Amino acid sequence: MTELMSRPLFTLSLTLHPIHELGPTPAGERRVVPVSGGRFEGDRLAGEVLPHGGSDLLLTRADGSFQQDVRLTLQAADGALILMTYRGVRHAAPEVGDRIARGEAVGRSEYYLRIAPFFETAAPAHGWLNRIVAVGIGERRPGGVTYEVFEIL
Repeated sequence: MTELMSRPLFTLSLTLHPIHELGPTPAGERRVVPVSGGRFEGDRLAGEVLPHGGSDLLLTRADGSFQQDVRLTLQAADGALILMTYRGVRHAAPEVGDRIARGEAVGRSEYYLRIAPFFETAAPAHGWLNRIVAVGIGERRPGGVTYEVFEIL
């Protein structure tokens, strides 16, 4: 194989609580963004994002981009629990970033938001998730974020 191939895994929609501003830390400008819930829908996997089971430790880097460090607890339709972790990067022109910060709806074509998720579960029916690499393309929206997540084949 000489090129990457993928297939859709699911669409993930997250709702967010208000941001907690920690301020300037030795690592950079740190924010904690608690996840209040959400849904994921795909042909092979669907369910809900559990409330109080996740957050994003968002870091503003020196170049103005944002580095994500996220933990989520997913509950599949069959009741199985799945830990989803991902790192990601978002960057945009300053005026686009200002619009996002004001809570405006900004199309994902106007900025870069990509994630690299990994999964962990003890559920035999979903054990295949423990052995895949995935990527996602995101869109920040008022009150939340949506990702199209793909399994890399």
